[in-house]
Amino acid sequence: QIAKLKGCRTIGIAGGAQKCRWAVEELGFDACLDYKAGNLRVELKAAAPKGVDVYFDNVGGEILDTVLARMNPFSRLPLCGMISQYNATEAYGVKNFRSILVNRITVRGFIVWDFEDRYKQAATDLAQWLAEGRLRYHETVAQGLAAAPAAFIGMLRGENLGKQLVKLV
Repeated sequence: QIAKLKGCRTIGIAGGAQKCRWAVEELGFDACLDYKAGNLRVELKAAAPKGVDVYFDNVGGEILDTVLARMNPFSRLPLCGMISQYNATEAYGVKNFRSILVNRITVRGFIVWDFEDRYKQAATDLAQWLAEGRLRYHETVAQGLAAAPAAFIGMLRGENLGKQLVKLV
């Protein structure tokens, strides 16, 4: 949503038609590709015919490999998560690593606290966009501490929409 607010064309990748509809209809993405429904490689090529300049990665694994094939020369890849690997018994080896070299892609780990000096401005901007209705969110709320393990496992399986929370009652 921030990229869209800053004037970028935005393409989401999500697991399921409901999540993709939410990304386009509620969050304002230009497109959203359901990685569970079809051929992500073909759909990404159609959605980004000129390639990808920035890929903010929270997933890793096969999706990262697929996007690497569409990255433009001198593009950027902030790596913020590897959720596809959190339960893996064996680490996924990136197969399209050559694209990083050939396209001179800048890959950098992204941890929010590396930008702590910009936190106050970010909080101000985010609060303003939220108050203006330009930033939206959804929460999936599990009730009670006893529901936390199932909620956590469900989140790892992609069963939540938006942020998964547990309300302590």
